[in-house]
Amino acid sequence: MSESNQPTIEIRDLHHAYKRQQALCGISFTVEPGSIHGFVGPNGAGKTTTLKILATLLKPQRGTVRVFGLDVVDDYKNVRRKTGFMPDHFSLYRQMTVQEYLDFFGAAYGMDLQERTRVVGDVLALTDMETRRNDLIKGLSRGMQQRISLARVLVHDPTLLLLDEPASGLDPRARIELMEIIRELRRMGKTIFISSHILSELALLCDSVTILDRGTVRYTGSINGLNHGDGETADYLLTLAEEHPGAEAALRKVGGVIDVTKPAKAPQYRISFRKQQTDPNLLLRAALDCGAQILGFQEIVRHLNQAFMDLTEPGVPPVMVAAAENTPPATPVPEAGGPS
Repeated sequence: MSESNQPTIEIRDLHHAYKRQQALCGISFTVEPGSIHGFVGPNGAGKTTTLKILATLLKPQRGTVRVFGLDVVDDYKNVRRKTGFMPDHFSLYRQMTVQEYLDFFGAAYGMDLQERTRVVGDVLALTDMETRRNDLIKGLSRGMQQRISLARVLVHDPTLLLLDEPASGLDPRARIELMEIIRELRRMGKTIFISSHILSELALLCDSVTILDRGTVRYTGSINGLNHGDGETADYLLTLAEEHPGAEAALRKVGGVIDVTKPAKAPQYRISFRKQQTDPNLLLRAALDCGAQILGFQEIVRHLNQAFMDLTEPGVPPVMVAAAENTPPATPVPEAGGPS
């Protein structure tokens, strides 16, 4: 399979544990090339562990992880050349200027002076930091430091970007500007894997998402599939002018209807049905034929925020001792400080 046709990220049955805590319990998902893929879950769900494994900072204890078809353990050097990792907490050399900082990383990747000058200019332009190139990093705001960290990730022109909470601590304007930079990077052909707790922004930014909870995948697929169910079923909300005693029974008789519930005291009915068996117009006809007066009839779209609440459990995940006892301890691989 050619690189253009294979998934950028392919994870199969991935397990990982830290002493008595099972972080990942056999997760599997893929990320397609050129996509912006959201990776969400409560604190402790296993997101950072997954990101570190993808960035070749941890070895998977069980399962396979491939990036561009390359095994992250056997071929970690080539994975690093194609990948840029922006962690949630990053270290900046605060006594350097912006120009010096980016030039330093260009030199670490083996670029000569002429190439470094060109590349540093390009990434500063992309992140809109050209006018701050001579400023000391210690004097920059949190939002500007985030931009410089992203610029550093881009110095070696990676094809895959792993971004862990890139908008953490940013004000609304800085977040919006960062989202525009990420969209531009996607237009440049890069695949972006982004972990964030700002679900409303991810819903607008991403075309696919994986929801993780307690070390397991609760959903993986397109944002559209998340919003509109599993593709085989649909949910509609029927609103009547007033209560009608025969409406619920009439709706249940329509072929393909799975369930009819009354979610509120108002005369409303939530109807779940199989798309292949039921035309929504048949539901309207059933309600009209029984004498109900209809005020509204619309598909229920489940947004990312609601899906997150539906698919994840409340509270802090418990320590899963039994699973951890049979799992070897975590094994780090060499630090990804340069192109290696």
